[in-house]
Amino acid sequence: MKALVLTKYSQLEYQDVPEPQVGPEDVLVQVRACGICGSDVHGMDGSTGRRIPPLIMGHEAAGIVAQVGSNVTGWKKGDCVTFDSISCCGKCHFCRQGQTNLCDDRRVLGVSCEEYRQDGALAEYVAVPAHVLYRLPEGLSFARATMAEPLSVAVHAVNKGRVLPSDTAIVVGAGVIGLLLVQALRAASCGRIIAVDLDQGKLDLARRLGADEAFRSDSEDVVAEVLDLTGQRGVDVAFEAVGITPTLKLAVQSLRKGGALTLVGNFSPITDLPLREVVIRELSLNGSYASAGEYPACLDMISRGVVDVDPLISAVAPLAEGGSWFQRLRSREPGLIKVILAP
Repeated sequence: MKALVLTKYSQLEYQDVPEPQVGPEDVLVQVRACGICGSDVHGMDGSTGRRIPPLIMGHEAAGIVAQVGSNVTGWKKGDCVTFDSISCCGKCHFCRQGQTNLCDDRRVLGVSCEEYRQDGALAEYVAVPAHVLYRLPEGLSFARATMAEPLSVAVHAVNKGRVLPSDTAIVVGAGVIGLLLVQALRAASCGRIIAVDLDQGKLDLARRLGADEAFRSDSEDVVAEVLDLTGQRGVDVAFEAVGITPTLKLAVQSLRKGGALTLVGNFSPITDLPLREVVIRELSLNGSYASAGEYPACLDMISRGVVDVDPLISAVAPLAEGGSWFQRLRSREPGLIKVILAP
């Protein structure tokens, strides 16, 4: 089969590779669409330690069941599916608590690190455990279905943030996850939503998708603007979707006393935290990682148009052209948000 392979750091090649083996509990999926995640773009240079070559990346995908393992029931050849990016053991303490994203033996599709190597879906076929499969709603395209994975990250974060209808929320970072956070907050009936980013185009899109206010962090005193909007109190909940020190500080400083910050972005493994502000204002910090059971709701939200993913999809291109699209994303080409590759 053909696959887009990270052959060495920062180098992708479209080449022939063996089809994946299908275990008794697995299904083989013919990939029809796979999104390029920011974690793949950021990690392909080796900076994260989670994309060790050689590797087939890709974990936001949808396709058609091509083969089922000998022990698999409930699925058949021809079923249209998407799948969770994380496979879990189903037996450990965290799995038993429903926290499958924290499984002691979790594996992330398209990741290669010191602990394991799991080829992903930037290929004609991918093998995944049957228990991570989800059936596509009638009429939902494969391209739109790939967005269930990033949307599940946003919905999981909003659930962790315990948003109330009376709340004012700020979303710091209007990339793919940030724009989906805006829509997830709107779907959760959040009272007022503020978006912050450096890119005016993304802020305009955030407004279109449900943000009430949008501020450029490089040209405005965002904290002062937020305080003015909230009667000098600050927002009730904040969602940080970047993962660097300046955006983390901005999120903290925008919160009211007793407010809650949900951390979603993790671009930098270590950041500075304004500890005194967190302590003396009794702020709550939530880490939010991937998702844990939100896929069905997300597929339904996309299918019914509660969340509009079309404005986020910048291009659908052949997998053979994947290398050039990765480079365009790495160079931060204006206007590019989500690129989907089709084998």
